[in-house]
Amino acid sequence: MDKGHLFVVSGPSGAGKGTICQKIVEQTDVELSISMTTRDPRSFEEHGANYYFVSKEEFLETIENNGLLEYAEVYGNFYGTPKKLVMEKLNAGRDVILEIDIQGAMKVKQSYPGGVFIFILPPSMTELRKRITGRGSESEDAINMRLGETLKEVSYIDKYDYCVVNGELDEAVNRVQAIIIAEHSKVSESIYHLIKKYEEEI
Repeated sequence: MDKGHLFVVSGPSGAGKGTICQKIVEQTDVELSISMTTRDPRSFEEHGANYYFVSKEEFLETIENNGLLEYAEVYGNFYGTPKKLVMEKLNAGRDVILEIDIQGAMKVKQSYPGGVFIFILPPSMTELRKRITGRGSESEDAINMRLGETLKEVSYIDKYDYCVVNGELDEAVNRVQAIIIAEHSKVSESIYHLIKKYEEEI
């Protein structure tokens, strides 16, 4: 059985990476990686569906046992990607998509360099400002700070395998789907097994 592919999707806040990943999961056989966290669940969140909610002790023990592809501490809570669950799916031939920030993606690249890294870009800074402003949850100063961070994040783009500009959602989703198809069409060890089978059939 061919091993599945790990698709790591990241990009600036407001670029639409979460929506793209959700569409990919809905429209294809790709599975979404679920993160582990020590924060309390919100009223609408379910363990194993939105996050794996664990104690700080359990999280630190998982780190100690090298059980995470990446992790970070944010505002006193830990977040991370469970390695065992992802590897089980990949080894079973399932594709996994991981939506994560850029710093986390770089850590995944160190721990799993065989992943396929996709950077999602907004069509323009003007559009990005409009999207963030539309949320109505941040002050003008916070928005300007976030846009400044976006320029720093874009500097990591050469660390990625692909870049998709999310100007029109359906088009961006189609492009990510095309990347998934292309990755499965690459010449790999499994192709040589198929060629050997051809030879045996002659």
